[in-house]
Amino acid sequence: MDLEKKVALVTGAARGIGRAIALDLAGQGADIAVNYRSREDAANEVAEKIREMGRQALPVRADVGDEEKVKAMVDRVDGQLGGIDILVNNAALHRGGRVQNIALEDWDLVLNTALKGAFHCCRHIIPIMIERKWGRVINISSFAGLRGFPGDTAYGSAKAGLIGFTKSLAKEVAKKNITVNAVVPGFLKTDMTAPLFNTEDKLKSELTRIPMGRPGEPYEIAELVSFLAFKGSYITGAVIPVDGGMGM
Repeated sequence: MDLEKKVALVTGAARGIGRAIALDLAGQGADIAVNYRSREDAANEVAEKIREMGRQALPVRADVGDEEKVKAMVDRVDGQLGGIDILVNNAALHRGGRVQNIALEDWDLVLNTALKGAFHCCRHIIPIMIERKWGRVINISSFAGLRGFPGDTAYGSAKAGLIGFTKSLAKEVAKKNITVNAVVPGFLKTDMTAPLFNTEDKLKSELTRIPMGRPGEPYEIAELVSFLAFKGSYITGAVIPVDGGMGM
């Protein structure tokens, strides 16, 4: 495999896990399409860091929950960077609330972004991978999708759905030299979990559930994603936790 010619699209790449993944893939030699929904400044910063590594970077705005915008994004990336070899479905939004209280629009927003967004991207990118006879799809799920949390019915459903989506799609495209895997982060230091780090009691409570006794870092997710993209040629349909042992 010639890494110099690989192009990766990372959704939700302006910050957090997506940012770390985009930078790590670039460090391994890929050109990166940096998808974002609203944080143009952050996406441009990521793109600039990628260019400093000597790789091409294309910031591209699209709400992945909107299929027409996804199609336009894929066409633009394909046209400007020359195809898409690696797709990382990372984009997600969190809206909490008990099932009797969560607003319907919040439920739809969470499911549309994390689950339907992955479907939209794969729907338009898998044909490109089939034509190129090579592809890697990595879906970023969550511990909430495996174990659940009170008040996370929407987020947990979206992330659990990604696991089922991963397994079925992996079987669909396995003979096309395309692998599809899911990475399951545990408790990480991100914007989403930032409020917990401001409350010592809550943080201690979370850490007691982690055998390694510390939160994870986004780069630790990115390292596995890069492995699956560049090394894991015989791994498909896998659901791989990166959680410091929290799921044991």
